Amino acid sequence: MSELKTLSWQGLWKNNAALVQLLGLCPLLAVTGSFINGLGLGLATTAVLIGSNTTVSLVRNLVPNEVRIPIFVMVIAAFVTIIQLLMNAYTYNLYLALGIFIPLIVTNCAIIGRAEAYASKNPVGYAAFDGLMMGIGFTLVLVTLGALREILGSGTLFSGAETLFGDWALSLKLTLFVTEHKFLLAILPPGAFIGMGLLIALKNALDKRIEQLHKQPAKVVQRARVTAESS
Repeated sequence: MSELKTLSWQGLWKNNAALVQLLGLCPLLAVTGSFINGLGLGLATTAVLIGSNTTVSLVRNLVPNEVRIPIFVMVIAAFVTIIQLLMNAYTYNLYLALGIFIPLIVTNCAIIGRAEAYASKNPVGYAAFDGLMMGIGFTLVLVTLGALREILGSGTLFSGAETLFGDWALSLKLTLFVTEHKFLLAILPPGAFIGMGLLIALKNALDKRIEQLHKQPAKVVQRARVTAESS
């Protein structure tokens, strides 16, 4: 149980792939123009992480060290292809919106990094759970940044939900405020860089605050002074 708690804490916060390791920033910054786009890419990345970690853990004792990286990349590419075909079949509009960034999941260093650093050295259950937690941590950053940019840029939230969940999700769209012109800084790539920088700064500030709260105050030891009375 302690191992699962450690993996959860590492993946969701302490060793978050986006906020700490700064991996996968290219798709993260490119597709987070809306909450739904971020959620779609996050779910796809999480599925690839779970599948690749599980497979790598299963074959870890069969793959020679000399060719392990090419084998891991092939495993990741196979899962990315599966996810790409499924999105093309069932969420075609979202597939078009994410475009080239779906196949580029293969080059996400967070995925190959977890396969090499953890899945290749641990049992299947732990490896799959590690992929799940790392994927959720990455997805949370995607949807948070996407929501901020969508709200500031367009005044809406959950726009395009039907591309992921179907026509029934049209009612999920929230219009927070109406604007005649969109706030382009939030929608365009510079807004993604600024938003990402603010999220990293917020995490660092929270980490510093948590560290201060858990820091035990130094104990002051008072020495008793003994004086001898002269008769």
